This record gives sequence, C-alpha cells and structure tokens, in this order.
Amino acid sequence: MIDWDRVRELQHEIGKDEFAEVATMFLDEADDVLARITPAGGAARLRDDCHFLKGAALNLGFASLADLCQAAERRAKAGDCGVNLAEMRQCYHASREAFILGLAEFAA
Repeated sequence: MIDWDRVRELQHEIGKDEFAEVATMFLDEADDVLARITPAGGAARLRDDCHFLKGAALNLGFASLADLCQAAERRAKAGDCGVNLAEMRQCYHASREAFILGLAEFAA
C-alpha cells in the first residue's frame, strides 16, 4: 500500500521539515480532488484529476493509489468515464491512515 522506501528517499532528498510540509500539502490536495472528482465533469477533467493524484501519490509513496489512478487516467484518456471512484477513495483513505500511522513509527 505504502512504498516506505520512497518515503525514506523523499525525506532524505528534501529534509524532515520540508517532508512534513509536502506530506501535509499532498493530503490536503488529495482530499480536495477526491471530494470533487466525478465522471460528470467529463473525461478530460477526470483524466487530469487522476493524473494529478497519480503523480502526487507516486511522489509520496502511495503505491496502490497510484496504480488505481493510472488505470483510471488511461480509461479517461480513451474517453471512458466508467471509473470506480469508490474504490479509489477507499484506497486513498486506507493508504492515508496507514501512512499517518506508519509515520509515527517511521519517525521513532
């Protein structure tokens, strides 16, 4: 679910203080995108939102979410808005919880 090697790599690259800021920004932005994302916005908007989430998820180590977003982005790019947003949201929330809990252990 979480690629902890990527988390360590990012934290090493940017430092602990910047990492905390990046993580907070990602979680806030992901919350916003997942609250608004809908097939009703059209395939292009869906593709763009999935692309954003995929990139941010990969950067922060949310591997499972990134995989779902990549598949959804491909579908939307082909004009298919039949993306399972409930699965994406569920994966994000489970990943978010694992990330937050893991950070406590990670920092110790």
